[in-house]
Amino acid sequence: MAAAPSMENPRRLLHGFFSFELCKELEFIHRSSGTVGYRPSVFSTTLPHLAATNCGHFILPFLPLRDRLKDAVEETFGCEFELFVEFTGLISWCKGASIGWHSDDNKPYLRQRDFAAVCYLNNHEKDFRGGLFHFKDGEPSSVAPIAGDVLIYTADERNIHCVDEVIDGERLTLTLWFTRDCSHDEDAKVINILSQRIQYEPDSFLPLPASSTMYWFQKDGSGFDVRHARVSFLGYDFSSTKEKSRADNSLCDPLELLDGRLYLARGDEVLVKEFLNSLHALQVLQFCYWRASELAKGREEGHRQGSARPAILKRTSNLKLSLPHDDKLAVEVLGGPSCNCIKLQFKWEDLVLGIAKWEEYVSQLHRNMLVCIPSWLSNHTLSLDNHIVEFVHAT
Repeated sequence: MAAAPSMENPRRLLHGFFSFELCKELEFIHRSSGTVGYRPSVFSTTLPHLAATNCGHFILPFLPLRDRLKDAVEETFGCEFELFVEFTGLISWCKGASIGWHSDDNKPYLRQRDFAAVCYLNNHEKDFRGGLFHFKDGEPSSVAPIAGDVLIYTADERNIHCVDEVIDGERLTLTLWFTRDCSHDEDAKVINILSQRIQYEPDSFLPLPASSTMYWFQKDGSGFDVRHARVSFLGYDFSSTKEKSRADNSLCDPLELLDGRLYLARGDEVLVKEFLNSLHALQVLQFCYWRASELAKGREEGHRQGSARPAILKRTSNLKLSLPHDDKLAVEVLGGPSCNCIKLQFKWEDLVLGIAKWEEYVSQLHRNMLVCIPSWLSNHTLSLDNHIVEFVHAT
């Protein structure tokens, strides 16, 4: 059991606080939904962003962990029943990202923050290099991220800290800030966005992209679209659903093509399956990466049962979407030698099975969200009924 925190430097490191399976699920959500973040080489996925892009169902896996973290923070620092969650976000620190010595409330607009919790989703030296967390004073003085560990501390001058520059790979965390000020409770904001979205498309669980500028990473006059880069790392690219010249789109922003219907392609082959937009395709691919072992077993079972191969078509030159994309920069920022997902290609049968499994997974989350929303609206807080908690853990 962790030692009681020092009042001089109130902090605590909780080992193995949550499961490896939840780490991988949150990684899937971030890599299929994340946008360019708040500082160079940082990418983020927040709960309001998920709600606004019709992915509010992805909030459900966060909620049991949020509740446990709030309880742990209140118990550790003796403020039971006093705290509200001010911010919940998945954050990836990529090559070049770092932060100098600071406290989390050192800016006037952050003064409402009382406590912080940093949940590590992957492992130092295995998944990324650099990115160690250091406190200026007290113990522990340094923290090497290990998936499932949580660091909690007071967001004030007693816990001035920094993060070393990430040298390679992608450092993934779930970060929460807590406040005693109910006016900064993020739940009310998220519930409001969800209720408005549900009014317009109550039965839809298909993602709707935000502005293309939110996915565009730029450096030294070059850049790449995060959605395109993530798809490319998995060995695929985007193709048009129309076998005709795209000259009629020559006057529009090329990235706007990612908001329309498209195919997934690999080499000279295109899967005959229309995706609503790039986020829809990206979510399916990232789901396949997350559930790769399960899908491979399903494919082998399908072969034994004589299942038909998926329909593909030969690619023509005018199917490929012509998009601005700096491959070298994308690999440098998002990956590098330690990025174990680069050019991982699934068999087409795995992808087709993955589409069905993805639809099953998100549609169940969406149905559960619809069950929860009336309670969220009346109680003004995000919480889960016991039977839904059991489902979330089971998935």
